[in-house]
Amino acid sequence: MTDTEVKAPKIEFPNVDYPVKVISDTGVGNKDKIIEIVRKHATINDNRVDERQSTNGKYTTIQLHIVATDQDQLYNINSELRATGFVHMVL
Repeated sequence: MTDTEVKAPKIEFPNVDYPVKVISDTGVGNKDKIIEIVRKHATINDNRVDERQSTNGKYTTIQLHIVATDQDQLYNINSELRATGFVHMVL
């Protein structure tokens, strides 16, 4: 590996407290839809769901903690959330 190459951090699976941060447009029902999508793929720790709006209220950040089982699971969550049209970023 050269100095200019960057390796993605290695995630050990299963990870029972994996944080997922979703940045989306603010809208009625968006939080419920995000949780519904993530719940299709993973177990969510309902005690660790946080929601914050941007200063101007245009965007909402939802942070969830899930049980992550493998890389494909994380990819599927990201893909389905991004396909909604109102999710801008999944971290």
